[in-house]
Amino acid sequence: MRVISGERKGTRLKAVPGTATRPTTDKVKESLFNIIGPYFSGGKALDLYAGSGGLGIEALSRGCDEAIFVDRQPKAVQTIQENLRATHYEVKGKVYRQDAKAVLEQLKVQQEQFKLIFMDPPYHAEEHVAFLQMIDESNLLMDIGVVVCEHGSDVTLPERVGRFERIKEQRYSDVITISFYEYASEE
Repeated sequence: MRVISGERKGTRLKAVPGTATRPTTDKVKESLFNIIGPYFSGGKALDLYAGSGGLGIEALSRGCDEAIFVDRQPKAVQTIQENLRATHYEVKGKVYRQDAKAVLEQLKVQQEQFKLIFMDPPYHAEEHVAFLQMIDESNLLMDIGVVVCEHGSDVTLPERVGRFERIKEQRYSDVITISFYEYASEE
């Protein structure tokens, strides 16, 4: 695993030890950033179920100002912190060792807004729709933002959730599909 592009291109990232976390492959990461970016001029990223932190770190390397990483596994939190040190993004990254739903509630109270939100819960614990509703109701995504949902290919997420509409669905294998959501245009 490595940073694919931007300021820290080529920097190697550690994976979370064990089998509880499956990192997004470099090929999938490169493809999804080509769809949503590929580069950014500021803004914040939120990496829910961050694992190694690869998606949030990639967003920082490609121009985001800050990233918040959320994972409740101690090994994942330690790996994210090591990867932030390796990329010299300790100041730009904030790590929460908490449940994703609890962090979303905190971010709502703080009136945070994000340009990019990555959601990658375990494939068999599909919480995407509930999280999309929560993000919508809490106004956590900027008007020009994107929510990236990685999920199992055996799962089809709805075309619309609240004010969000799925703008693209990209299948990468029999196991991984990514759905991209934005606020629906008002036509």
